[in-house]
Amino acid sequence: MTTPGGTGLVRDLTDEQARAALVCKWGLVEPDVLPAWVAEMDYAVAEPIIAALQEAVALGRTGYPAFAAGGRLGEAYAGFAGRQFGHDVDPGRVIATVDVTAGVRLALDVVVPPGPLVMPVPAYSPQLALASMCGRERRDLPVDPEAPRAELDLDRLEHEFARGARVLLLTQPHNPWGRVFTRAELEGVRDVVTRHGGWVVCDEIFAPLPLGEHEHVPYLAVEGTAEHAVGIVAASKAFNIAGLKCAQVVTGSAALHERLASAPMARNDSWSVLGVEGSVAAYTEGDAWLAEVRRTLTARRDEFAALLAAELPLARMRPLEGTYLAWVDLRAYGHDDPAARALEIGRLQISAGHDFHPGLTGHARINIATSADRLAEVVRRLRLSLT
Repeated sequence: MTTPGGTGLVRDLTDEQARAALVCKWGLVEPDVLPAWVAEMDYAVAEPIIAALQEAVALGRTGYPAFAAGGRLGEAYAGFAGRQFGHDVDPGRVIATVDVTAGVRLALDVVVPPGPLVMPVPAYSPQLALASMCGRERRDLPVDPEAPRAELDLDRLEHEFARGARVLLLTQPHNPWGRVFTRAELEGVRDVVTRHGGWVVCDEIFAPLPLGEHEHVPYLAVEGTAEHAVGIVAASKAFNIAGLKCAQVVTGSAALHERLASAPMARNDSWSVLGVEGSVAAYTEGDAWLAEVRRTLTARRDEFAALLAAELPLARMRPLEGTYLAWVDLRAYGHDDPAARALEIGRLQISAGHDFHPGLTGHARINIATSADRLAEVVRRLRLSLT
């Protein structure tokens, strides 16, 4: 099944296919539970990626990858970044890593001096533990849940750097806010950071998925960021290949690249050769599929907003500018943990808001990357659970 007006490149998985393919999202729930939680899409993998993986396996390409920066992967990502974002990336400064979270740890451990880490919250929940894992204090930069649009509090960020913070961990497009930050917003971040001699580690895993009219601006594409920032990117979320285990660390500075590239192998040694093959195929042959998946997700976003307005009119969804993860304020329905109620009553698995912002009640993150029919069922089950 494809989106009306689509090209047919993006294909909805049936329930049976989804259970076979998405062993986490669909496999970790009971058979009667509809999953709309973990960040995977209920769509078949793009054909060029499947073909590349089949060819690699047929050749027996299942050993170690090439342990060097640049190469085919660097060339592929640089070409993709130029076409998609207008970002001029040096292919030789693209370093493979196992996944984005590992790339963030690598940057924090190897490049950023000791000191506190500023974390905008709500935040991608596994990253809430990164500061302590890297021996740093975490200082939260919260978004006011009453604000109509999630924005970075630059005054608060300035305050945190003034009192000793060393690095901002910036996720953009943001998970779970769904924000695609503008160039002007990123320039504001740059100005604060440079005034205090600070650093930015930028998780841009959802960079290929701005929705509608929105456009992603890589932080490293902003003038004056090269000497204080490391970007971590991947094809994993946009092309549904997280299990292939391959992300990329990108720098705009020869000195920073050298520090990362010369890190001991034990810090960065576990990416997959098949991940490289899949990523190269995505970056070099996936543009048409990606354009179609953006159109599909934009349609799902608009359908989801309309369904909420009709069936749960007290729900408040933040503007979803990128990703496929809707951040929804359900406090008006009077339940501190709407995700728990959705699972118990509606047999619907969504993500609890307090997992992304400890102590925050009444919110949920909902994955909309599914078929139109399933999305309607998500909202029906949510209404049954909350009203």
